[in-house]
Amino acid sequence: MAKLLFRLGNVPDEEAEEVRALLDARGFDTYETRAGFWGLGVAAIWLHDESQYEAAREVLDAYQEGLTERMRQARDDLVERGEAPTLWSRLRHHPVRMLLVAAAVAAILALTLLPFLWLVN
Repeated sequence: MAKLLFRLGNVPDEEAEEVRALLDARGFDTYETRAGFWGLGVAAIWLHDESQYEAAREVLDAYQEGLTERMRQARDDLVERGEAPTLWSRLRHHPVRMLLVAAAVAAILALTLLPFLWLVN
């Protein structure tokens, strides 16, 4: 029976390609499902042979640990060079977007708190 191995929801294309290539190189028999037009399905990589699950999981866990370390190193390099995105740099580069986000947060906060303010009065 097939077993879910790796969910592809919100996974960048590069990472999904690396996972596909890794599983293929290690000889795991997999197939993919898509979420579908309405997003009601499960976008995932499935393992045909359930008996290979533990070995495949170990391979994926090792890959993800390596990916985490690479991402951390890249972030540390950006911080060291002073190029890491900060709130102020984002505000400077995208003032309209930041203004719209602040307005949306204020609107949500107002809609959330307004009923309680009416109850007090």
